[in-house]
Amino acid sequence: MKNIIFMGTPEYAEKILQRLISEENINVVAVYTQPDKPVGRKKVMTAPRVKTLAQKHTIDVYQPTRLRDEAVVAELLKLKCDYIVVAAYGQILPKAILNHAPCINLHASILPQYRGASPIQQTLLSDDKETGVTAMLMEEGLDTGDILKIETMSIPKDMMVETLFDALTEIAVELTVDVLENFNSYTPAAQNETEATHCKKISKADGLVNFDDAYILYNKYRAFTPWPGIYLENGLKLKKIDLVEKCELGKAGAILEISSDFIVVSCAKGSIKIYTVQPQSKKEMSIISYINGKRLAIEDTLF
Repeated sequence: MKNIIFMGTPEYAEKILQRLISEENINVVAVYTQPDKPVGRKKVMTAPRVKTLAQKHTIDVYQPTRLRDEAVVAELLKLKCDYIVVAAYGQILPKAILNHAPCINLHASILPQYRGASPIQQTLLSDDKETGVTAMLMEEGLDTGDILKIETMSIPKDMMVETLFDALTEIAVELTVDVLENFNSYTPAAQNETEATHCKKISKADGLVNFDDAYILYNKYRAFTPWPGIYLENGLKLKKIDLVEKCELGKAGAILEISSDFIVVSCAKGSIKIYTVQPQSKKEMSIISYINGKRLAIEDTLF
């Protein structure tokens, strides 16, 4: 029986924890997750999904604001475990915890590519053809530890972030169990620092787009839908779009074609189809209803 301390917060972590709980030879002795936080317009205090799952299975839950606090570290060191499994926890582990037991992190990229907070979005922004999940031994650096195993997958050209997220989660679930069951058979391999890249935490401001480049705009749509979404400087949200062409030069924002349920808009480079939009403080609507309300026609600009 392997005793595990699990650390994680969002849905990605929840599904890994669910699988660990279901394994007969794994005992989750404790779960660490982020503190409850206010959600929505009414700011209702909401528990992380990992916490809800752990409590359902009567597993002790810890929610320290700062994992590095001496009292928090001392409390954790009293917990006997064989491994610490970390998946999108959101806090850096101090050296004392790293030394307590082998700390295994499941990172949703092919390390050393896309270290940091948003690897799934970044792989779509870069229009990569392949991605994966890396199981690695953690150290004090951010996603810099030795690699235990990598599982990869190809990315269809029209795959959206939620679908990619689900696919990588399934890979991470299986990879976690594999690494725990066969830990001693893997030889940790150092990452190639010359190939390392980093990605930052996504903010709402990242969703701002323009009609300079259709290819860039479409990949932002893939990466940022549903959150933070993509929107023009005038606040108009582009809710459903598609890439038409990515090389032809044209007038940015000009309407090239009006169909029954979409329009084609030119970018300075390339063009896109737009199906639905959402004006500020209004509900989502068809692009045809929007341009009719604005009395826009072919050759007019959308902004």
